[in-house]
This record gives sequence, C-alpha cells and structure tokens, in this order.
Amino acid sequence: MRLGLAVPPSRRTREASWEAYGDGVVRVWNRAELAAFLRSQRERRLPDEVGLPGGGQRRTPGLRRQEVAQLAGVSVDYYVRIKQARGPHPSRQVLSALARALLLTRDEREYLFRLAGENSVPVPGPGREVTPAIRYLLDSLVETPAYVVDAKYDVLAWNALATHFIGDLRAVAPADRNLVRWMFRRPDSGEHWNDPEALAFARASVADLRAAYGRYPGDPGIEGLVAELRATSARFAGMWAAHEVEVRRRIVKRVDHPEAGRLEFECQVLHVADSDQRMIVYCAAPGSPTQARFRRLAALNRSPELDRVAQTAAPTRVPMA
Repeated sequence: MRLGLAVPPSRRTREASWEAYGDGVVRVWNRAELAAFLRSQRERRLPDEVGLPGGGQRRTPGLRRQEVAQLAGVSVDYYVRIKQARGPHPSRQVLSALARALLLTRDEREYLFRLAGENSVPVPGPGREVTPAIRYLLDSLVETPAYVVDAKYDVLAWNALATHFIGDLRAVAPADRNLVRWMFRRPDSGEHWNDPEALAFARASVADLRAAYGRYPGDPGIEGLVAELRATSARFAGMWAAHEVEVRRRIVKRVDHPEAGRLEFECQVLHVADSDQRMIVYCAAPGSPTQARFRRLAALNRSPELDRVAQTAAPTRVPMA
C-alpha cells in the first residue's frame, strides 16, 4: 500500500506563525495559536467551575472576557489584545495567572507556555534515533506487541508480534510510517468512526500531536503533517480546531483482530528518556484469553526472518494502536 508524503508548509507560512522576540536570547512564540488556544479554553469553562455565579443570558458559551481578566488579575483590555493576537508578549507571571484562571491541566499549561516561547533553550526536532537498548527491549517482548514512535507519531522500530497489528513496515518508506496519517486516511463517513473507543483514541492522538506541536515550535515535519491533514481530513481539522492538549497515556482497547479474534488489552505508553520517543506496548492480563491469543500469534512468527530484533522499517493494515 502506497502512502502519500506530507506536504511541508511554505517558509512564509512558518514565519507568519512563529515570531521572534526577546533581548539576548532570541525565542519564538506563536501569537495566533496562543490567542486561539486561550479562546477555546475560555469557551469550555463554566462560571460555577471557577467560583463565579452562572446566572444571566450569555451570547457565547463559556466565560466572559471580563471574567477571565478578573480571575487572572489583568486588565480587560490587556486580555482582549492577547486574545485578538495583537497584544504584547505575555510574561511568565501572566501566563501562570491565565493557566490558573482557566483551570488548565498540566499538559495544557505546558502547551500554553510553549506557544508563548517560554523555553529556556532552543528545542531541536523530535528524536528519531532508536538506541540499541530500546531495540533489545523490543526484541525481548516475544509475546507482547510493542513498537516505538517519535513525537510526530512516525513509527521508528517494532517487534515481530507488532506486525500483526501495524503491518510489516519494511516495505514502506520511513516518511510514510505515520500512525496519525493512517488513522485519518479513513473516510470521514466510514463505519469506523461510529465506534466510541476509536473516536476517543483519535481525539487523544490529535491532542497529543498538538502537545508535540507546542514542544517543537516551527518543526517542519510536524507543521507539514498538520497542514496536510487539515487539508485532506475534515474530521482531523475539526479535532485540531478544538485545541485539546493532552500527552498520550494508558488506554484500554478492545478490538476484533482478523487473525486472533476479540482482544482486550491495556495500551501502555512508555516515555523514553532524553529522546521524547514513546514505546507503545499492548499488555494482556496474565491468564486472559487475549494473552493466549497473543501467544498463538507469536507462534506464527517462529522463523529467522520474522523473529529478528525490532524490524526497523509498513502497514498491510490500518494500525490498531
């Protein structure tokens, strides 16, 4: 199966999104995205969540601008200028106050600060080099599907059992091994999107991608993927516009596998230190039918060709990760 390449944004687009500021240490911040993110968070909050009376008719959902300014301890004019992407660069104190006022989660707060360029050192792009130790670990998980992705969701390495879920990626070019692209290549009207778990998984993946977008400001790979999917998938564009931010963590998945039948397992996301990579591991409960089915799939791989260490190279089927 041939997968298309991401179309990177133009230099003009990137420069219009991220602006330089600061004396001495030059940093970049995304004025428009910061404004859009604050607006989306304000619209999600209800007055009673932040200790304000909820009476009266409201023309728009969420908090009023005056209420956010009051909670954050800034002037209404100052907040409005930030929200309209025309204000000055906010200080760390203002960002912290806005995060508290809007009840941001840890991931959302980090994303807010990164949009504002509050990084102490320049941030390189997502790491793609998988260390030998991680490859050895993948190879040792003979009866557990596992694979490694970078912050952009490119699959970097996998073990033999994972090929029953994401396909054998050796036949696919590295630039085409992206889980999020595969996910949103499905038709927006497809039956797959009627599954609440699949929909929740896709939403969580987009929220995690947005968190990476904040961690790596101006990264051409991430910006290119986002631009491509916003243009080709209305469903992705809608989820991206929601400005949800959350780093992927564990999730329980229930899937009907074409070879193994009904499976239920915990999808654990293990963060690899220093590389910002994630090892995604499908954990079956000991003694469960899913564990037995994983073992039967592993038995199919007992050949020198398929049982090698973490095949580095795609998919014969849409991934279930």
